[in-house]
Amino acid sequence: MCPPQEPAPKPGVLDISPYVGGKAGAPGVAKVFKLSANENPLGPSPAAIAAYDEAHKNLAQYPEGSARVLREAIGTIFGLDPARIVCGGDGSDELLKMLGNAYLRAGDEVIFTEHAFVIYKIITLANSAVPVIVPEKNLHADVDAILAAVTPRTRIIYLANPNNPTGTYLPHSEVRRLHAGLRPDILLVIDAAYAEYVRRNDYESGIEMVANFNNVVMTRTFSKLGLGGLRVGWAYCPAAVADVLNRIRGPFNVSMPQQLAAAAAVKDRAHIDKSVEHNARWISWLTEEIRKLGLRVDDSVGNFILVHFADKRTADAADAFLSARGLILRAVGNYGLPNCLRLSVGTEEANRLVVKALAEFMGGK
Repeated sequence: MCPPQEPAPKPGVLDISPYVGGKAGAPGVAKVFKLSANENPLGPSPAAIAAYDEAHKNLAQYPEGSARVLREAIGTIFGLDPARIVCGGDGSDELLKMLGNAYLRAGDEVIFTEHAFVIYKIITLANSAVPVIVPEKNLHADVDAILAAVTPRTRIIYLANPNNPTGTYLPHSEVRRLHAGLRPDILLVIDAAYAEYVRRNDYESGIEMVANFNNVVMTRTFSKLGLGGLRVGWAYCPAAVADVLNRIRGPFNVSMPQQLAAAAAVKDRAHIDKSVEHNARWISWLTEEIRKLGLRVDDSVGNFILVHFADKRTADAADAFLSARGLILRAVGNYGLPNCLRLSVGTEEANRLVVKALAEFMGGK
């Protein structure tokens, strides 16, 4: 038997399709409106900008290793024990990956739904584990389908609530029912990246469940609040899980500019409220106006909507038509939705322009 001729990755890694982000530009177009990444159209908090600028004075120094400044700010705002908060300098993605790295063994099974965030599959395969993808019901996570997929090998369930790119969510009662059907050794990870935008009385981000159960973790991000370029995330964990994550995270995994800017952002409730109000106004308007054009638009509780076209060819044609006018949407074929485009809520100018352009496209079909 001949020895290997080159280093070989562990099983699963070469089965990963590299993540491909949405388009960021349109060649030859003078003014571009990027509506493909669910970014905050109002930008970052002025307080966060000031804190980030101030941080340049200490760039030669290593940051405080545990992100204490940021954990304490989050704890104060949400009424949480900072010791049970773990922060990441690569958005909530970093926390999701750390959970996989810490708890998955080769051959373990990870459950998530068919149109969920693609990073879950990447994390699973990177740890030589087995992705178990369950069908959704009307683009909603189906608790019964998830529970039916549980086996003795199930180790983690990733639940995006709300889900991207569908914009749907499970009410708190359904999340509770899901958890009640799980063994205590299965980790339920609630990815609540869009929690700030949800305006539903039956929604809960996961904080209460983490406080009461030893096998629930909630992850959050600052990206949707205007700090997408800084990539800061956090997780609220049972004490034992926080201890595990702190053992495997990088020693200085959140830079001081990240810590200070994010701490200022989470404290600026006026900017957060303004962002949420803008989103509530314009997501309703976009949904109604695009439906008037004869296109299906699902109800969304995030800061984006999913627009359905008759088929993939029409969706691709619409994408090209909009891009030529500087309106960049997100194709979501890699989420199993080839007939759809995801549209982030933008500024008033961008929102009105995209509806006008879609009307022109539909009129010319």
